[in-house]
Amino acid sequence: MLRKIRTILAAVFFVLITLLFLDFTGTLHHWLSWLAKIQFLPAVMALNVVVVVALLLLTLAFGRIYCSIICPLGVFQDILARFRRKKNKYSYSKEVRWLRYPVLVVFIIAAVVGIGSLFQLLAPYSAYGRIATMIFQPIWALGNNVLAFLAERADSYAFYAVDVWMKSLPVFIIAAVTLVVLFVLAWRGGRTYCNTICPVGTILSFFARFSFLKIRFDEDKCKNCSMCSKNCKAACIDYKTHTVDYSRCIVCGNCIDSCKFGALKYAFRASKASEACPVDTSKRSFLLASALVSTAALAQKKEKLMDGGLAELEDKVAPQRQTPLTPPGSLSHWHFARHCTGCQLCVSECPNDVLRPSSDLMHLMLPEMSYERGYCRPECTRCSEVCPAGAFHLIDKAEKSSIQIGHAVWIKKNCVPITDEVECGNCARHCPTGAIEMVQLDENDETSPMIPAINEAACIGCGACEYVCPSRPFSAIYVEGHDVHKKI
Repeated sequence: MLRKIRTILAAVFFVLITLLFLDFTGTLHHWLSWLAKIQFLPAVMALNVVVVVALLLLTLAFGRIYCSIICPLGVFQDILARFRRKKNKYSYSKEVRWLRYPVLVVFIIAAVVGIGSLFQLLAPYSAYGRIATMIFQPIWALGNNVLAFLAERADSYAFYAVDVWMKSLPVFIIAAVTLVVLFVLAWRGGRTYCNTICPVGTILSFFARFSFLKIRFDEDKCKNCSMCSKNCKAACIDYKTHTVDYSRCIVCGNCIDSCKFGALKYAFRASKASEACPVDTSKRSFLLASALVSTAALAQKKEKLMDGGLAELEDKVAPQRQTPLTPPGSLSHWHFARHCTGCQLCVSECPNDVLRPSSDLMHLMLPEMSYERGYCRPECTRCSEVCPAGAFHLIDKAEKSSIQIGHAVWIKKNCVPITDEVECGNCARHCPTGAIEMVQLDENDETSPMIPAINEAACIGCGACEYVCPSRPFSAIYVEGHDVHKKI
């Protein structure tokens, strides 16, 4: 029964949070964004004390059920492990301390000193977010486009085609490598990743030792058949000594389900003879200190705007910005980098294709804005609504229109009124704040071309001008980011 309940709950959580990453319609986040906000590390980063305390109490009561039900990467490992169809495929192994605890130390140091790329690489929820966004979402979108093609042939508009594009090749490679590593580890040893690499699993393992409900042996009924050890995906049951390493047990229920003699139960108490393996007090102190330090330290479819014709245009090239653009609500580049877990949920949810993972080595995997495929519409606040880690302050539409994340810069040598001697004015016509007006290049010559003049005080950096600029491959106008956002 325990295994069935756990499997059903895990399947529901996993399917829903995966749909949250796959959704490109902008509807599911209204109902499902809470699933991202109850993940352990995002809650710590957002200083969401209620969620963090609730998850720790949940662990103290039931053991590491967070890892087997709520964490999408944990459930995903169970799915990958099923590809190995061999029965009784696991065996007991000792805790890999030489790897487990140094990884946690590295993780905490990365968080404290601000090495975001390393922190995001080790975070389990972020790892699954990258896989879902960079690998699963494009496949999902391609499937949608096939249905849209078939529906169009049947004169139906039930589906519409969406753009499928590579948001970041380096981050795609990281996601693909992570997927391969997970598959190999899960295929060979079940929850090896959870119990050797995952820092969240290591932190929760300390609290799991003291949980009220645990998997316990009844030695009088045990026949030492070893079926419990052979079905334990966490490799934490030693049938020879009738002990369970509760720091690694994820309460999956496989052992109880496979025991034919009823020698295992999920209960509050155990007899003295069947107590679990002794706890290393020095390791206990280390984990407690690590947990405290960690918590304190982490205190539509695209609208194509082309004036005058349907000629296919050359793709734009992103400009070299001196300061990266971070979305409205992120306050500053420093604040965004310190709180973002790199889960890519904002990237997958962005309806305007503005957000994508950074390919810059210093900010690798950190979402940034660029306007080659769209611009940041003043009425859209979805990224601030879905972020689970406190990297954004929740803003409304009125507030967003007054936040200046950057300012437009005009490049004379690229502007088509000068290079091609034609009238344009796209940037001025599409500027939502009226920060651009067309003036004569030479105010003393009425025949001189009209060029854009930018009022930096009124510009909010939305990128509409950069996006609609017809100059190719480099825009004649682009947005330079601000380190600290301003109110106008």
